[in-house]
Amino acid sequence: MSTKRPYYERLAAAYVRGRLSGSPAHETHHILFSTPLDALAKCDLETLIQIGLDAGLRLHRFKRTMELPRVRKVLGVLKGLQPSSLLDIGSGRGAFLWPLLDAFPDLPVTALDLLDYRVADILAVRDGGVSTVTSLCGDATRLPFADKRFDVVTLLEVLEHIPDTQRALAEVCRVAGRFVVLSVPTKPDNNPEHIHLFDQRTLSELLRAHGMAHIHADYVHNHLIMVARSVEI
Repeated sequence: MSTKRPYYERLAAAYVRGRLSGSPAHETHHILFSTPLDALAKCDLETLIQIGLDAGLRLHRFKRTMELPRVRKVLGVLKGLQPSSLLDIGSGRGAFLWPLLDAFPDLPVTALDLLDYRVADILAVRDGGVSTVTSLCGDATRLPFADKRFDVVTLLEVLEHIPDTQRALAEVCRVAGRFVVLSVPTKPDNNPEHIHLFDQRTLSELLRAHGMAHIHADYVHNHLIMVARSVEI
């Protein structure tokens, strides 16, 4: 297989194994599907990716070229925070989740999304051998987790979609043990699903109202990134 397409090979291969488990491809390439993921060589991962492409799986989401500047910024923030566990709310197609799992292969990550098929895609990666990630359907305004359950909570490009932002932030801050990291657009756009536009002052006030402090703001290509620490630390 050509290496010109820069995939997150481990994650893409895991997705292929999860999605094609029990298929004819699984039977034909039994060793590639049954060997522990991290015991496979790079050429084996590439072969699995080609098997997935041949089966019609959409693997473009796992391309490294899809990484966004705001995602790189948040990953840099997380390297400084060194989380022991992380909840990612609104994982969607994985624009942040796949780079996160690649950069932090040992970090326990829970990915939450409203849509069943997106959760199924993430669980396919888990089923294919990436045991550090799990996923479930859920609503940011009603998180099914105990207080302080996660060391860090990320809420990236999500808050502008949620009608009840107060309730969502209350829940996010409730389950965050140390830090909340969130990002929002800073300029109006044509996306009809973007029903709010926030600025730094408004978000800082909302975060403080829900028990967060030491709030830091940064801007990356028309996006605002906020990092807030729990006052209970």
